[in-house]
Amino acid sequence: MRTTVEISDAQHRALSALAQRRGLRGFSQLVQEALDTYLGDLGSDEVAVLLGLEGTLDEDDERQVRDRIAAVRTTWRAS
Repeated sequence: MRTTVEISDAQHRALSALAQRRGLRGFSQLVQEALDTYLGDLGSDEVAVLLGLEGTLDEDDERQVRDRIAAVRTTWRAS
């Protein structure tokens, strides 16, 4: 799945350098490894709580969240 994640210039440079050393074209694999490590370090109870949050917003809250996301997206840099 594709997604957009904001990272600092320093993080981008570090990931690019590490990917290059590993002979990778991009750094998606590195991000996946980092996420697997992070999620693996969470306790199973914490993961269950986070997964249990899916679908907990009512329609009004959902609309407010979507509106706020849309507003923030207008300020994203395209690079």
